[in-house]
Amino acid sequence: MEVLYACCGGIDVHAKMLVACVLKQGQKDVRTFSTMTEDLLRLLDWLTHVGCTHVAIESTGVYWRPVFNILEGAVDVMLTNARDAKGYKARKTDVIDAEWLADLLRHGLLKPSFIPPLPIRELRDLTRYRESLVREQTALANRIQKLIESANVKLGQVASDALGASGKRMLRALATGQTDAEQMSHLAQGVLKRKQPQLQQALEGRFTQAQRWILTELLDQYDQGEVALQRVAERIRQEVDKRADPFVPEAIKLLDTIPGVGETVAQIMVAEVGVDMEQFPSADHLASWAGMCPGNNESAGKRRSGKTTKGSRYLRAALVQAAWAASHQKETYLAAQYKRLVKRMGKKKALIAVGHSILVIAYHVLQNRTPYQDLGGDYFARRNVDKQRKRLVRQLESLGVKVTIAEIKEAA
Repeated sequence: MEVLYACCGGIDVHAKMLVACVLKQGQKDVRTFSTMTEDLLRLLDWLTHVGCTHVAIESTGVYWRPVFNILEGAVDVMLTNARDAKGYKARKTDVIDAEWLADLLRHGLLKPSFIPPLPIRELRDLTRYRESLVREQTALANRIQKLIESANVKLGQVASDALGASGKRMLRALATGQTDAEQMSHLAQGVLKRKQPQLQQALEGRFTQAQRWILTELLDQYDQGEVALQRVAERIRQEVDKRADPFVPEAIKLLDTIPGVGETVAQIMVAEVGVDMEQFPSADHLASWAGMCPGNNESAGKRRSGKTTKGSRYLRAALVQAAWAASHQKETYLAAQYKRLVKRMGKKKALIAVGHSILVIAYHVLQNRTPYQDLGGDYFARRNVDKQRKRLVRQLESLGVKVTIAEIKEAA
């Protein structure tokens, strides 16, 4: 088998230590290092000294990241999926794994994982941190809702957002020990003022002292979370504006032209896939990498499963969120696609399909660097005029109406 790299290495990474194997002219050299920064720098010096040009690392949790960050730029580092680098099950040690990685790399048998450049990775850290804050806020909101329900306060059944501006004022009043429901109902603002009679009934609860104290704590945590979300949102905007690649801010604006995609989702998309679409041979490759297309599991002519792959859970969640928003817009291609698919696929699969379309659109928008041009909500009807006519005729005939079709001649 042809040897592509005369001197290359494989690294088997763990939490406390790593094993590195270098293959050079038929000779192998194996060494063990700790994962402390000082030892990682020694690893880099050793690889540079022996003339190692390419290194393969198996993606193991987050343990590969510090190794990758130190070696990046000095040698050509390839991160590979553990699924693509499986060795012999009966013979498995750290040394064998490292040697196996080096041998596969030497013959070009490893498939690299997509690693965006450092500026995009920094933006990714921020967007993922924001998503973790959002999840924590959601969990806090659920805990608050359960607590007030246990005290028989039905604020969530009257107010569409129990933790909106009016809702939080009422909850603060309850936490401080107020029991006059009529007085608390006057804290409502906006359209919620119209529901004061219902609010009086909903706020007639029975709080214990312990529940009031817990409610105060939860509300304080929720307010702190909102402030943290504002801070990270501002930090993300600053990170986008100061990027070395001037196309990053423009890319977010271009993605914002896609129905359902707002600034937040656009930031997540750029942070997860970057702005250089040359990394992906086609839109289909990008969809497969993101886990937004059906899986392929077939044997003996039988399709076993079409379940989607894991992909990037952050990108996947953002695309499904965008698909849900797009499905509720009027007279757009994506909304028409959702209505067409939901009848036979159900909501969840239809949202995945629309999310896949959004990702394909984003690929072409970033590749061509042009805004999205919508096909219109009547695209499917225009594409299949005859089919649409027959369907409408069948509907009218099912109502007992006889239909005669006549072509309308266009005026000269």
